Amino acid sequence: MPQSSDLPTRWRSEFPILQTHTYLNSCSLGALSRRSMGYLGEYQALWNSMGASAWYELWLGRIAELRGHVARMWNARENEIALTPSVSAALSSVASTIDYTKRNRVVVSDLDFPTLVYQWLARPEVEVVRVPSDDGIGVPPERWAEYIDERTAIVATSHVFYGTGYVQELEPIARAAHAAGALFLVDGYQAVGQIAVDPRASGADVYVAGPLKWLLGGPGLAYLWVREERIAEMRPTVTSWFGARDQFSFRVDEYEPREDAGRFSLGTPAVPTVYTALGGMEIFAEAGERAVYERIAGLTADLVARLEEAKFELKIADEAHRSGIVMVRHPEAAAAVARLAQRGIVVDHRAGYVRLSPHFYNTEAENELAVAALR
Repeated sequence: MPQSSDLPTRWRSEFPILQTHTYLNSCSLGALSRRSMGYLGEYQALWNSMGASAWYELWLGRIAELRGHVARMWNARENEIALTPSVSAALSSVASTIDYTKRNRVVVSDLDFPTLVYQWLARPEVEVVRVPSDDGIGVPPERWAEYIDERTAIVATSHVFYGTGYVQELEPIARAAHAAGALFLVDGYQAVGQIAVDPRASGADVYVAGPLKWLLGGPGLAYLWVREERIAEMRPTVTSWFGARDQFSFRVDEYEPREDAGRFSLGTPAVPTVYTALGGMEIFAEAGERAVYERIAGLTADLVARLEEAKFELKIADEAHRSGIVMVRHPEAAAAVARLAQRGIVVDHRAGYVRLSPHFYNTEAENELAVAALR
Protein backbone atom coordinates (compact mmCIF):
# COMPACT_ATOMS: atom_id res chain seq x y z
CA MET A 1 0.00 0.00 0.00
CA PRO A 2 1.42 3.44 -0.90
CA GLN A 3 2.66 5.51 2.06
CA SER A 4 1.31 9.05 2.32
CA SER A 5 4.69 10.48 3.35
CA ASP A 6 6.26 9.23 0.11
CA LEU A 7 3.79 10.93 -2.21
CA PRO A 8 5.62 14.24 -2.82
CA THR A 9 8.86 12.43 -3.67
CA ARG A 10 7.05 10.18 -6.13
CA TRP A 11 4.72 12.69 -7.72
CA ARG A 12 6.00 16.28 -7.63
CA SER A 13 7.76 15.98 -10.98
CA GLU A 14 4.42 15.05 -12.55
CA PHE A 15 3.12 18.61 -12.06
CA PRO A 16 5.07 21.32 -13.91
CA ILE A 17 3.68 24.22 -11.85
CA LEU A 18 5.39 22.80 -8.76
CA GLN A 19 8.78 23.32 -10.37
CA THR A 20 8.30 27.10 -10.46
CA HIS A 21 5.67 27.89 -7.80
CA THR A 22 4.52 27.02 -4.32
CA TYR A 23 1.02 25.94 -5.29
CA LEU A 24 -1.45 25.85 -2.38
CA ASN A 25 -4.67 26.51 -4.26
CA SER A 26 -6.07 23.10 -5.18
CA CYS A 27 -9.51 23.94 -3.76
CA SER A 28 -9.81 26.50 -6.59
CA LEU A 29 -8.05 24.59 -9.39
CA GLY A 30 -6.02 21.41 -9.17
CA ALA A 31 -2.54 21.40 -10.66
CA LEU A 32 -2.23 20.17 -14.25
CA SER A 33 -0.29 16.92 -14.66
CA ARG A 34 2.02 15.81 -17.45
CA ARG A 35 -0.22 12.81 -17.91
CA SER A 36 -3.27 15.00 -18.50
CA MET A 37 -1.27 17.14 -20.92
CA GLY A 38 -0.25 14.00 -22.76
CA TYR A 39 -3.83 12.84 -22.99
CA LEU A 40 -4.86 16.26 -24.26
CA GLY A 41 -2.25 15.88 -26.98
CA GLU A 42 -3.68 12.46 -27.81
CA TYR A 43 -7.14 14.02 -28.17
CA GLN A 44 -5.78 16.66 -30.54
CA ALA A 45 -3.92 14.05 -32.59
CA LEU A 46 -7.08 11.96 -32.95
CA TRP A 47 -9.08 14.98 -34.01
CA ASN A 48 -6.46 15.75 -36.66
CA SER A 49 -6.17 12.17 -37.91
CA MET A 50 -9.71 10.82 -37.59
CA GLY A 51 -12.08 13.76 -37.51
CA ALA A 52 -15.65 12.91 -36.55
CA SER A 53 -15.06 9.17 -36.73
CA ALA A 54 -13.09 9.48 -33.50
CA TRP A 55 -16.44 9.95 -31.76
CA TYR A 56 -17.72 6.49 -32.58
CA GLU A 57 -14.43 4.61 -32.50
CA LEU A 58 -12.75 6.16 -29.44
CA TRP A 59 -14.26 9.19 -27.72
CA LEU A 60 -17.54 7.61 -26.60
CA GLY A 61 -15.47 4.84 -25.10
CA ARG A 62 -13.33 7.34 -23.19
CA ILE A 63 -16.48 9.00 -21.85
CA ALA A 64 -17.71 5.62 -20.61
CA GLU A 65 -14.29 4.95 -19.10
CA LEU A 66 -14.44 8.18 -17.09
CA ARG A 67 -17.92 7.32 -15.80
CA GLY A 68 -16.50 4.01 -14.66
CA HIS A 69 -13.69 5.72 -12.76
CA VAL A 70 -16.18 7.99 -10.98
CA ALA A 71 -18.40 5.03 -10.09
CA ARG A 72 -15.48 3.12 -8.56
CA MET A 73 -14.25 6.12 -6.60
CA TRP A 74 -17.74 6.73 -5.17
CA ASN A 75 -18.58 3.06 -4.55
CA ALA A 76 -21.45 3.51 -7.01
CA ARG A 77 -22.98 1.72 -9.97
CA GLU A 78 -22.13 3.03 -13.44
CA ASN A 79 -25.82 3.43 -14.31
CA GLU A 80 -26.05 5.96 -11.44
CA ILE A 81 -23.44 8.30 -12.99
CA ALA A 82 -23.97 11.03 -15.58
CA LEU A 83 -21.59 13.61 -17.02
CA THR A 84 -22.84 17.19 -17.32
CA PRO A 85 -21.14 20.42 -18.45
CA SER A 86 -21.10 21.91 -14.93
CA VAL A 87 -22.61 21.65 -11.47
CA SER A 88 -25.03 24.42 -12.49
CA ALA A 89 -26.22 22.35 -15.44
CA ALA A 90 -26.62 19.26 -13.27
CA LEU A 91 -28.62 21.23 -10.69
CA SER A 92 -30.85 22.66 -13.41
CA SER A 93 -31.68 19.24 -14.73
CA VAL A 94 -32.39 17.79 -11.28
CA ALA A 95 -34.42 20.84 -10.22
CA SER A 96 -36.60 20.48 -13.32
CA THR A 97 -37.90 17.11 -12.06
CA ILE A 98 -39.72 18.62 -9.06
CA ASP A 99 -43.41 19.60 -8.97
CA TYR A 100 -43.24 22.75 -6.85
CA THR A 101 -47.02 23.14 -6.75
CA LYS A 102 -47.11 20.27 -4.26
CA ARG A 103 -44.00 21.20 -2.27
CA ASN A 104 -42.43 24.60 -2.78
CA ARG A 105 -39.70 24.81 -0.15
CA VAL A 106 -35.98 24.20 -0.65
CA VAL A 107 -33.78 24.12 2.44
CA VAL A 108 -30.12 25.22 2.15
CA SER A 109 -27.58 26.65 4.60
CA ASP A 110 -26.09 30.12 4.99
CA LEU A 111 -22.65 28.66 4.19
CA ASP A 112 -23.39 26.94 0.87
CA PHE A 113 -21.79 28.04 -2.38
CA PRO A 114 -23.99 30.54 -4.29
CA THR A 115 -24.47 28.25 -7.30
CA LEU A 116 -26.35 25.80 -5.10
CA VAL A 117 -28.67 28.50 -3.74
CA TYR A 118 -29.15 30.51 -6.95
CA GLN A 119 -30.74 27.52 -8.68
CA TRP A 120 -33.82 27.97 -6.50
CA LEU A 121 -33.65 31.70 -5.81
CA ALA A 122 -34.15 32.10 -9.56
CA ARG A 123 -37.50 30.27 -9.33
CA PRO A 124 -40.26 32.61 -8.08
CA GLU A 125 -42.50 29.68 -7.17
CA VAL A 126 -39.91 28.34 -4.71
CA GLU A 127 -39.41 29.47 -1.11
CA VAL A 128 -35.74 29.17 -0.13
CA VAL A 129 -35.18 28.51 3.57
CA ARG A 130 -31.68 29.04 4.99
CA VAL A 131 -30.36 27.11 7.97
CA PRO A 132 -28.18 29.54 9.97
CA SER A 133 -24.69 28.98 11.33
CA ASP A 134 -23.83 30.25 14.81
CA ASP A 135 -20.08 30.42 14.31
CA GLY A 136 -19.82 31.02 10.56
CA ILE A 137 -17.88 27.75 10.24
CA GLY A 138 -20.40 24.93 10.24
CA VAL A 139 -23.98 23.93 10.99
CA PRO A 140 -24.85 21.42 13.73
CA PRO A 141 -26.38 18.41 11.93
CA GLU A 142 -29.34 18.27 14.32
CA ARG A 143 -30.34 21.84 13.40
CA TRP A 144 -31.43 20.86 9.90
CA ALA A 145 -34.49 19.00 11.19
CA GLU A 146 -35.82 22.27 12.67
CA TYR A 147 -36.15 23.77 9.16
CA ILE A 148 -37.45 20.76 7.22
CA ASP A 149 -41.18 20.01 7.07
CA GLU A 150 -43.88 18.54 4.83
CA ARG A 151 -43.60 21.54 2.49
CA THR A 152 -39.94 20.79 1.73
CA ALA A 153 -39.22 19.48 -1.77
CA ILE A 154 -35.43 19.39 -1.59
CA VAL A 155 -32.77 19.69 1.07
CA ALA A 156 -29.61 20.85 -0.75
CA THR A 157 -26.26 21.50 0.89
CA SER A 158 -22.51 21.06 0.63
CA HIS A 159 -20.46 18.10 1.78
CA VAL A 160 -17.58 20.51 2.53
CA PHE A 161 -18.24 24.24 2.94
CA TYR A 162 -16.07 26.17 0.48
CA GLY A 163 -15.45 29.11 2.81
CA THR A 164 -14.43 27.19 5.94
CA GLY A 165 -13.46 23.65 4.97
CA TYR A 166 -16.06 22.26 7.40
CA VAL A 167 -17.00 18.64 6.60
CA GLN A 168 -20.69 18.07 7.24
CA GLU A 169 -22.13 14.91 8.76
CA LEU A 170 -24.52 14.00 5.97
CA GLU A 171 -26.37 11.03 7.47
CA PRO A 172 -28.42 13.01 10.05
CA ILE A 173 -29.40 15.56 7.40
CA ALA A 174 -30.45 12.73 5.07
CA ARG A 175 -32.62 11.20 7.79
CA ALA A 176 -34.36 14.52 8.45
CA ALA A 177 -34.97 15.08 4.72
CA HIS A 178 -36.33 11.60 4.12
CA ALA A 179 -38.53 11.68 7.22
CA ALA A 180 -40.31 14.66 5.66
CA GLY A 181 -40.47 13.05 2.21
CA ALA A 182 -37.89 15.43 0.70
CA LEU A 183 -35.10 14.76 -1.78
CA PHE A 184 -31.57 15.10 -0.36
CA LEU A 185 -29.03 16.68 -2.73
CA VAL A 186 -25.35 17.14 -1.89
CA ASP A 187 -22.80 19.41 -3.58
CA GLY A 188 -19.54 17.55 -3.15
CA TYR A 189 -17.25 19.69 -5.30
CA GLN A 190 -14.96 20.56 -2.36
CA ALA A 191 -15.07 17.00 -1.01
CA VAL A 192 -14.15 14.66 -3.85
CA GLY A 193 -10.43 14.14 -4.07
CA GLN A 194 -9.62 15.23 -0.52
CA ILE A 195 -11.91 12.99 1.57
CA ALA A 196 -13.55 9.63 0.91
CA VAL A 197 -16.96 9.91 -0.77
CA ASP A 198 -19.75 7.31 -0.79
CA PRO A 199 -23.04 9.01 -1.76
CA ARG A 200 -25.20 5.95 -1.07
CA ALA A 201 -23.75 5.40 2.40
CA SER A 202 -24.20 9.09 3.23
CA GLY A 203 -27.93 8.88 2.54
CA ALA A 204 -27.88 11.23 -0.45
CA ASP A 205 -30.35 10.91 -3.30
CA VAL A 206 -28.29 13.14 -5.59
CA TYR A 207 -24.58 13.93 -5.35
CA VAL A 208 -22.77 16.28 -7.70
CA ALA A 209 -19.09 17.19 -8.04
CA GLY A 210 -16.45 17.50 -10.76
CA PRO A 211 -12.79 17.25 -11.77
CA LEU A 212 -11.87 20.95 -11.56
CA LYS A 213 -10.40 21.05 -8.06
CA TRP A 214 -8.95 18.21 -5.99
CA LEU A 215 -9.43 15.65 -8.79
CA LEU A 216 -6.90 17.45 -11.01
CA GLY A 217 -8.98 17.26 -14.19
CA GLY A 218 -9.77 20.83 -15.20
CA PRO A 219 -12.98 22.71 -16.06
CA GLY A 220 -15.82 21.80 -18.41
CA LEU A 221 -17.38 18.76 -16.74
CA ALA A 222 -19.34 17.76 -13.66
CA TYR A 223 -20.12 14.33 -12.25
CA LEU A 224 -23.70 13.59 -11.20
CA TRP A 225 -24.74 10.60 -9.11
CA VAL A 226 -28.44 9.77 -8.73
CA ARG A 227 -29.54 6.94 -6.46
CA GLU A 228 -30.69 4.10 -8.71
CA GLU A 229 -33.99 3.72 -6.86
CA ARG A 230 -34.91 7.37 -7.54
CA ILE A 231 -34.02 7.62 -11.23
CA ALA A 232 -37.31 6.39 -12.72
CA GLU A 233 -39.43 8.90 -10.77
CA MET A 234 -37.22 11.85 -11.77
CA ARG A 235 -38.06 12.94 -15.30
CA PRO A 236 -36.09 16.08 -16.22
CA THR A 237 -37.60 18.74 -18.46
CA VAL A 238 -34.20 20.39 -18.85
CA THR A 239 -32.62 17.81 -21.13
CA SER A 240 -30.69 17.14 -24.35
CA TRP A 241 -30.18 14.55 -27.04
CA PHE A 242 -27.57 12.81 -24.87
CA GLY A 243 -30.31 12.36 -22.27
CA ALA A 244 -32.65 10.62 -24.71
CA ARG A 245 -33.17 6.91 -25.06
CA ASP A 246 -31.75 5.72 -28.40
CA GLN A 247 -30.17 9.12 -29.00
CA PHE A 248 -28.71 8.12 -32.35
CA SER A 249 -32.14 7.38 -33.80
CA PHE A 250 -32.51 11.20 -33.99
CA ARG A 251 -36.28 11.12 -33.52
CA VAL A 252 -38.12 14.44 -33.35
CA ASP A 253 -41.66 13.12 -32.95
CA GLU A 254 -41.26 11.91 -29.36
CA TYR A 255 -38.93 12.07 -26.39
CA GLU A 256 -38.21 9.32 -23.91
CA PRO A 257 -35.42 9.74 -21.35
CA ARG A 258 -32.71 7.19 -20.81
CA GLU A 259 -33.46 4.64 -18.12
CA ASP A 260 -30.24 5.34 -16.22
CA ALA A 261 -28.74 8.54 -14.77
CA GLY A 262 -27.71 9.47 -18.29
CA ARG A 263 -31.17 11.08 -18.60
CA PHE A 264 -29.62 14.05 -16.75
CA SER A 265 -26.87 14.51 -19.36
CA LEU A 266 -26.91 17.90 -21.05
CA GLY A 267 -25.42 18.12 -24.49
CA THR A 268 -22.19 16.90 -26.00
CA PRO A 269 -19.58 16.26 -23.28
CA ALA A 270 -16.38 18.31 -23.28
CA VAL A 271 -14.07 15.64 -24.65
CA PRO A 272 -10.83 17.58 -23.93
CA THR A 273 -11.77 17.64 -20.23
CA VAL A 274 -12.72 13.96 -20.38
CA TYR A 275 -9.11 13.32 -21.38
CA THR A 276 -7.54 15.57 -18.73
CA ALA A 277 -9.91 14.20 -16.09
CA LEU A 278 -8.87 10.64 -16.94
CA GLY A 279 -5.28 11.65 -16.29
CA GLY A 280 -6.21 12.93 -12.84
CA MET A 281 -8.24 9.83 -12.02
CA GLU A 282 -5.40 7.52 -13.01
CA ILE A 283 -2.96 9.41 -10.81
CA PHE A 284 -5.34 9.08 -7.86
CA ALA A 285 -5.64 5.36 -8.42
CA GLU A 286 -1.86 4.90 -8.64
CA ALA A 287 -1.06 7.17 -5.72
CA GLY A 288 -3.69 5.41 -3.61
CA GLU A 289 -6.80 7.27 -2.55
CA ARG A 290 -6.34 6.47 1.11
CA ALA A 291 -2.75 7.68 1.06
CA VAL A 292 -3.83 10.89 -0.69
CA TYR A 293 -6.46 11.63 1.93
CA GLU A 294 -4.02 10.91 4.77
CA ARG A 295 -1.42 13.16 3.19
CA ILE A 296 -3.86 16.06 2.81
CA ALA A 297 -4.97 15.68 6.44
CA GLY A 298 -1.38 15.61 7.65
CA LEU A 299 -0.33 18.65 5.63
CA THR A 300 -3.41 20.54 6.82
CA ALA A 301 -2.61 19.79 10.47
CA ASP A 302 0.97 20.95 9.90
CA LEU A 303 -0.18 24.17 8.21
CA VAL A 304 -2.69 24.94 10.95
CA ALA A 305 -0.07 24.40 13.66
CA ARG A 306 2.39 26.75 11.92
CA LEU A 307 -0.27 29.43 11.45
CA GLU A 308 -1.40 29.21 15.07
CA GLU A 309 2.20 29.42 16.26
CA ALA A 310 2.56 32.57 14.15
CA LYS A 311 -0.53 33.99 15.96
CA PHE A 312 -2.77 34.17 12.90
CA GLU A 313 -6.54 34.13 13.42
CA LEU A 314 -8.07 31.16 11.64
CA LYS A 315 -11.61 30.39 10.55
CA ILE A 316 -11.43 26.65 10.67
CA ALA A 317 -13.41 23.66 11.90
CA ASP A 318 -12.47 21.47 14.82
CA GLU A 319 -10.28 18.53 13.90
CA ALA A 320 -13.22 16.11 13.57
CA HIS A 321 -14.82 18.27 10.84
CA ARG A 322 -11.70 19.68 9.22
CA SER A 323 -10.75 19.31 5.56
CA GLY A 324 -7.84 20.62 3.50
CA ILE A 325 -9.15 24.20 3.29
CA VAL A 326 -7.49 26.66 5.69
CA MET A 327 -8.86 30.19 6.10
CA VAL A 328 -6.56 32.90 7.51
CA ARG A 329 -8.05 36.26 8.50
CA HIS A 330 -6.25 39.16 6.84
CA PRO A 331 -7.20 42.88 6.73
CA GLU A 332 -6.13 43.06 3.07
CA ALA A 333 -6.75 39.53 1.85
CA ALA A 334 -6.87 40.29 -1.89
CA ALA A 335 -3.71 42.41 -1.72
CA ALA A 336 -1.96 39.73 0.34
CA VAL A 337 -2.78 37.08 -2.27
CA ALA A 338 -1.39 39.36 -4.99
CA ARG A 339 1.83 39.95 -3.03
CA LEU A 340 2.24 36.23 -2.39
CA ALA A 341 1.79 35.60 -6.13
CA GLN A 342 4.71 37.95 -6.79
CA ARG A 343 6.81 35.60 -4.64
CA GLY A 344 5.58 32.58 -6.57
CA ILE A 345 3.17 31.43 -3.85
CA VAL A 346 -0.27 30.72 -5.30
CA VAL A 347 -3.25 30.90 -2.90
CA ASP A 348 -6.70 32.53 -3.00
CA HIS A 349 -8.97 34.74 -0.90
CA ARG A 350 -12.61 34.75 0.18
CA ALA A 351 -14.44 37.44 2.21
CA GLY A 352 -11.55 38.84 4.22
CA TYR A 353 -9.60 35.60 4.48
CA VAL A 354 -6.61 34.18 2.66
CA ARG A 355 -7.47 30.62 1.65
CA LEU A 356 -4.78 27.92 1.48
CA SER A 357 -5.34 24.33 0.41
CA PRO A 358 -2.43 21.84 0.37
CA HIS A 359 -2.71 18.72 -1.77
CA PHE A 360 -0.82 15.43 -1.66
CA TYR A 361 1.95 16.82 -3.87
CA ASN A 362 2.80 19.64 -1.44
CA THR A 363 5.44 19.56 1.31
CA GLU A 364 5.87 20.79 4.86
CA ALA A 365 8.63 23.08 3.56
CA GLU A 366 6.07 24.78 1.31
CA ASN A 367 3.77 25.25 4.30
CA GLU A 368 6.64 26.88 6.17
CA LEU A 369 7.44 29.13 3.23
CA ALA A 370 3.83 30.27 2.85
CA VAL A 371 3.41 31.04 6.56
CA ALA A 372 6.66 32.98 6.64
CA ALA A 373 5.61 34.99 3.59
CA LEU A 374 2.19 35.73 5.13
CA ARG A 375 3.84 36.87 8.34
